[in-house]
Order: sequence, then structure tokens, then C-alpha cells
Amino acid sequence: MTISRRHLIKTGVAAGTALSIPSILRAQGAPTDARTVRMVMNGDLRVFDPVTTTANITGDHALAIYDTLFAVDSKMMPQPQMVGKWGISDDKKTYTFELREGLAWHDGAPVTAADCVASIRRWAQVAPAGRLIMSRTNDISKKDDRTFTITLREPLGLLIELLAAPQTPGLYMMREKDANRPATEQVTSNIGSGPFRFNEALAKPGASFAYDRNDKYLPRKEPSDGFAGGKIVKVDRVIWNNIADEQTALAALQSGEIDFMEAPPADFYSAISLDPNLELQVLNKLGNDVYIRLNFLQPPFDNVKARQAMLHLINQDAFIGIMSPDPKYGRPLTSIFGNDTLYSNTENTGWYKKGGEPEKAKQLFKEAGYAGEKIVILQPTNVALLSNASQLLAAELRNIGISAELAPSDWGGITARRANKGPIENGGWNIFMSWDSDYSHGDPIALGATFFISSGEEAWYGWPKSDEFEALRSKWPDTESVEDRKVLARKMQGIWWDFVGSVLMGQTVLPTARRKTLGGLIEMPAFIPMWNMHKA
Repeated sequence: MTISRRHLIKTGVAAGTALSIPSILRAQGAPTDARTVRMVMNGDLRVFDPVTTTANITGDHALAIYDTLFAVDSKMMPQPQMVGKWGISDDKKTYTFELREGLAWHDGAPVTAADCVASIRRWAQVAPAGRLIMSRTNDISKKDDRTFTITLREPLGLLIELLAAPQTPGLYMMREKDANRPATEQVTSNIGSGPFRFNEALAKPGASFAYDRNDKYLPRKEPSDGFAGGKIVKVDRVIWNNIADEQTALAALQSGEIDFMEAPPADFYSAISLDPNLELQVLNKLGNDVYIRLNFLQPPFDNVKARQAMLHLINQDAFIGIMSPDPKYGRPLTSIFGNDTLYSNTENTGWYKKGGEPEKAKQLFKEAGYAGEKIVILQPTNVALLSNASQLLAAELRNIGISAELAPSDWGGITARRANKGPIENGGWNIFMSWDSDYSHGDPIALGATFFISSGEEAWYGWPKSDEFEALRSKWPDTESVEDRKVLARKMQGIWWDFVGSVLMGQTVLPTARRKTLGGLIEMPAFIPMWNMHKA
């Protein structure tokens, strides 16, 4: 009998195999330390500046060391965070914000209004929500050390929501001298005012990073609620260990060397559920929408027929089967507005067929003039869900005569390579996969903007382009009623599936795995806050 790697993994974890754990884990303290939490996150942290990337792991890092003006609660409603008081003028054009007393940077200097003004301006250079704000703004200015104003040319009812949106690039407050750096250049320090300090002395890029409790942080008095409320840190240190091999990471979790694994492969769910010391916990109960980004700038996907071919090729049931083998964790998805948002709809979804339509896809590739050129799929080997899906996609393309080639690397390598707009021979690419929270797809202006923007080379990776779609999307901020937005959403989706801005693969719910001694994890989409966690 031929024994596959997957079979070996299943057998090993079911038997509770104790593997060799990297010495770096042991070097940072005893695993029984009740005041230290060790986590294996989904991917590896390579970019530390939350303004220069859309990577969620950088958002997790930023939530720990920085703070925000506003934050959303568990009902996704904006609440003040660093802001103590705020008001709006009668004409709804001038917003005045006063910071809470006692806010300080990790280097001991006070947080000032000038820091906040510089941070907003830097973020607005790159973030879609920030660009929208600046397009309506006359001035953002400091009034005194703790007070600043945003003066609009015309009312923007979404302003507070845009400032509070949990997104990447994210609006995190930085020191003025850091925020004065262009948004195209990464900030080189990791000094914020948030509930954790980044421990530079323990930083080992590629291996581990450590975050220490900021004992001078002044949390809000309200109870912790989503990303809002009091950020109470209940441990002394959090260590992120980069363990690329999933079986090794699970063995570390079983033995108590780590406390948390963000994205265990679906193959491991059964073994985790059977282990009396471990528990699966879904932090993002709204689910994730998984999709394919196609490179509009390079053949063959510069041709709409080739993009439409991908739409017909995808057998969502097959992809869901490998991404979420347990049916309770996956389901089909046909709306760009998600399955469960207010604006989910069925407009122009006739392309969806159970099992896909490979012959239709083959014909469309032929009509696109495909002549056997190589199609490169970026495969993140340390993100099991996307790695497995990439392999299945390559197989499905080969089955219809397409020359598909996988380009394996860790997630950090993917985030670097996907920025390359050049041809394959110069390190470019054709396809990569990603996911967003289903909730974010109900907001094409802020939370889901990176997915939706279709302005060509100014758009997110893949660089989709449709002037007609963008003209409709630009109407969203001024479309105030839910019913009118539903009408607009249907029109937008109708156009999207004609030019095929991205291809949906299905929706998944991704449980995390933790030791039962770790509690207090905050259940929210997109990011993982580290405050409120505690160990028994």
C-alpha cells in the first residue's frame, strides 16, 4: 500500500505522536508559564507597517502595539477608543475630536493631536477609505495638544464608520515622526501606544516574535466588546512562533509547547476534537469568502474570455470538500456581497453549476486565443487551505489542456511576489488565492474595498479594471437607504460577473485550535486581538 503524506499525518496526530519541537520554543521559557501565551499564527510576519500591506497577520501585529481612534464592537458598530469626546457641527461638515487623557507612546512621550493628524494623512495616501475621506476634505488640523478637526467640503455620513473599520491598510495611530514617512516606505520602528510592546530584543525574524504587556497602557473603562472597550491584558508575554510544518505545530500544541494554532488543517479537526486537552474554537463565526485573483495585466487573463473560462471551470463543491471536509464548515458562494450580508444577491449568477462546466471553460480558453503558454499559480505552502486549493486548481486546469504550474513558497513569499506586475519570465504570476471575512463583502468602500476596487493598476493585486463598475461603486457612500443600496448592489454584481473581477471558490468557517487552559479569546472577523486572553 502506498502511504500518502496526508495519511501519515492523520495517523500520527490520531496517535498523539510527539514530534521534535523546535528548540526556539524551549529557549523562551517553560511551557507551563501561566503568564506567557505561545501562538502559531497563519503565515509569517514579514511586514510590520500596517499602512503598507493588506496582510491580516500585520493587522494582528498592529492591533497589539498600536491603538485606534475608534473601533467596532461585537455588533460591528463604531465606538470611541483613543477619542474621549467628539462632536459634529450643525452643517455636518466639521468633526472635532478630543483624545483621552494619559495616552502615551511606548517610549514615554505623550500622544498628541499632531500624531493623529499625521497618521490619518499617511493612511489616506493608500487606503481606499482614507482616499474617500480626503476627496471630501478641506482640512485636517490640530487645535491643541489633544484636539484636532476634520473639516469636510460636503457631508460624509460614513466618516466615523470609515475611521473605525477594521481593515488593512489600517488606521493605527503612530508617532508624528513615523507618520511623516511616505506611505510607500515602511516605518522602521515598532513603537505604538497600544496594550502590548514589541520586544525587539527577542525578535528572531523567521522564527519568533514576542509582545510584552504594556503596564503603562490606560484602557477604557467600558467592558471589552469586540475590538472596542477596555483592552485589558491578562498575560505578561505573547510569543508568536513560526512553525511552517503543520504536523510539528500540532504536536507542539498537544504537548503544551504552544497554546494556540490559528489555522489547523481540516485533516486535524478530528484528532483535535478527541484530545481532552484541546478545543476547536471558531473566532470568525461570519465565515470567510475564498476567491481567486487573476492577473489582468498579463496573458491569458488580460482577455475576458479566459477570465470567464475560470468562472465556469470552478467546481465549488470540490474546492469546499478539500478546504472544509466537514459540511458544517463550508458552503457554496455566488454573490460578491457574500452569503449573509444585507446586500447578498443572485444577479447574473447563471454561470454557477454544481460540478462546474469544464468543457465550457475549455471552449472559452480557446476563444481567448490560449496557445499553451504556462499559467503560474502562487501556492502558499504554510497555509493549508490555500495550498490544497492551489493544487486542485492546477489539476483542474491540466484536465482541460491548460499548462498550469505551481509556484510554492510560504505566505510571506506570496505577499512579496504578488506585487510583481511583470510577465512570468520576470518573476510575475497569473493566479493567487486569498480570502476575506464574509462581513467585509457587505462594504465595497472600506472593509471590502481591496476586493472590489476595479481601477486597473491602482487596484489591489490582480489589477482588475472596469470603469462601469467603478462608476457604480462610487455612488455607494451617498446611497443612504438599505433598499437603494440593495438595488445598487445588484447592478454592481451584474457588471462584475461580465468582466470577472475575481472568481469565487466558496465560503468556509475556519476554526482555530487552542489548549483548554487558554481562554478569553475575542471572537471577531479578520483579526485576532491578544488582550483579554488568560491562562488557567
